[in-house]
Amino acid sequence: MKNTDSRPLALVTGVGRRAGIGAAVADRLAATGWNVAFTYWSPYDDRMDWTSADAEAREVIGTGLTAHGAAWHAVEADLTRPEAPGEIFAEVTGALGPVTALVMVHCESVDSSIRDTSVEAFDRHFAVNSRATWLLIKEYAERHEVPHGTGRIIAFTSDHTVHNMPYGASKGALDRITLAAAEELRELGVTANVVNPGPIDTGWMTPELRDWVLARTPLARAGRPEDAANLVGFLCSPEGGWMNGQLLESNGGFSHGVG
Repeated sequence: MKNTDSRPLALVTGVGRRAGIGAAVADRLAATGWNVAFTYWSPYDDRMDWTSADAEAREVIGTGLTAHGAAWHAVEADLTRPEAPGEIFAEVTGALGPVTALVMVHCESVDSSIRDTSVEAFDRHFAVNSRATWLLIKEYAERHEVPHGTGRIIAFTSDHTVHNMPYGASKGALDRITLAAAEELRELGVTANVVNPGPIDTGWMTPELRDWVLARTPLARAGRPEDAANLVGFLCSPEGGWMNGQLLESNGGFSHGVG
């Protein structure tokens, strides 16, 4: 059913797990007055060693959104397919109306280095992290129907490249694509920003890695999904409308850590 209330709609990609950044972003936006559509891709979660994977994650996430008064719609989407962004937008707008905020949290992230990355893995990372980001932004712009000045585009990036080469390289391309939208979509009144959240503990950290992160973060804790979600909530608010064309580090000072 098409949304008929006054809540704007956010499309959040990469909401496959309750412990992830995407789920926290969806929850934060719902709590602050947004309806939420989100995408997920089960085969990716199934092949990753997630410690908190949950077969019922989508319904649990959706129940939380409903508790905030939000309408929601979930779409399973394989972002390696060039057709996927158009299909996502067609389904989401048909179910809930025009998209005001596009928040891209999806990623392909499989560790490998310069000497052992396969061509297949390299191409998959760029298809999901770079090409899909471009096509989602393109689809958003072509379907843009919301008032001038209200539109938001936010993408999540990373500076982790050493022994994670295809991930880091494809995220670098994502940065440039997203930041270009701040200028190229200026007639729509859309803001476009990139968020680098630093190390966020969503269940993937080993005890040794967690200790390493804590030692290099002045606030002496790892990032939480809610930390990233709070920044997205601000950027999507009217008060965040002056932030545009920025790559924002929100990492508790990790990039300036000691040791």
